[in-house]
Amino acid sequence: MTAATQLQPKPVTALSHDDARRLALRAQGLLGSPDRRGGVRGVLRHLGSVQLDTISVLARSHELVPYARLGAVGRPAVEAAYWGDTRSFEYWSHAACILPIEEWPLFAFRRRAYRVRDTWHHDLPRAAYDAVLAQLTAEGPLTATELGGAKNGGPWWDWSEAKIAVERALMLGEVVCTERRGWKRVYDLAERAVPEPLRADDLDDTECVRRLVAQAGAAMGVATRADLADYHRLRVEQVDSVLADSGLLPVEVEGWSKPAWADPAALAAPPRGRHRTTLLSPFDSLIWDRPRTERIFGFTHRLEAYVPRPKRIHGYFAMPLLAGGQLVGRVDPAREGTTLVARQVSVADRKAVRPMARALYEAAGWVGCDTVRLMRCDDPALATALHTELTAIGG
Repeated sequence: MTAATQLQPKPVTALSHDDARRLALRAQGLLGSPDRRGGVRGVLRHLGSVQLDTISVLARSHELVPYARLGAVGRPAVEAAYWGDTRSFEYWSHAACILPIEEWPLFAFRRRAYRVRDTWHHDLPRAAYDAVLAQLTAEGPLTATELGGAKNGGPWWDWSEAKIAVERALMLGEVVCTERRGWKRVYDLAERAVPEPLRADDLDDTECVRRLVAQAGAAMGVATRADLADYHRLRVEQVDSVLADSGLLPVEVEGWSKPAWADPAALAAPPRGRHRTTLLSPFDSLIWDRPRTERIFGFTHRLEAYVPRPKRIHGYFAMPLLAGGQLVGRVDPAREGTTLVARQVSVADRKAVRPMARALYEAAGWVGCDTVRLMRCDDPALATALHTELTAIGG
């Protein structure tokens, strides 16, 4: 009997495919009344991890995530909610992510793993490492530029010794990224940036992983072992080692070929309320796991920003449209002055046209645009219908 087989206790309940989809939507804050009292900070706490990315089309991805759940939150307010009073830190979770400061102890296992690492991509003299820590002690918080420059003048990966040192210190946990300033990381000593009770909460590796698995389960509502592993980029074996103690309950989901586990709080209260209609960042935690997205929504999505232009199908930064609890289209947006340009739009059917038009105008208003222009929709009938809807909304 394999370890995976041993981890398949009798399911406590059976869920339909739609049950699982609604549980996932509610867990991600996209079904039911939005938590406006908790605001952006509440979204971050609930999701546990918000991915960062350099691409900025309408806005950067970490801004799009709370927008999708709360609506037109002021963009300066989004940044203030993330970074003000060291309420969060940046670290490696699903990718480079903003994390609630309360999760600092949960990543002790990853910091310890880096400390015993034998090889690194860059050589680094100990004196250079110590010099960066000394400068941060005396002058921090500082960017890599303020520490002496981020690059040596070559390609983007040709980092200076100061940049290598501060990034190494970040991975080891001696330094914390406390905010982004003009997209540059701002570094400070952990002893200044992280509250002492959190630094003193020295969890062992098993407890770190157990809490991260439980947090991922709550943030997803219902998930397979692979889903749980992907959320914070754990190994499936790590998930297996703590599943029995995670508090998650085994369930059977219609159409899922793998065993699943659900958050007991999610099972206790059936999902109800209004579905959010919104455009989603490709890096939104609802859809960042492509196999899970296909399993739950029957929707295949791929970020094509790094695909050569002639080979793109849906565009550079295609944003899926969520409406009625389903993914029903996508748009590749851009901005020209005060116009939001829908460079390429596809929608599932005629019913998705009005939600797409409304989502485009809502997003336009949020980023300071007052008009929407459709450039391309390959279905002539749907293109005509979308033009009509956009004209009706825009006057």
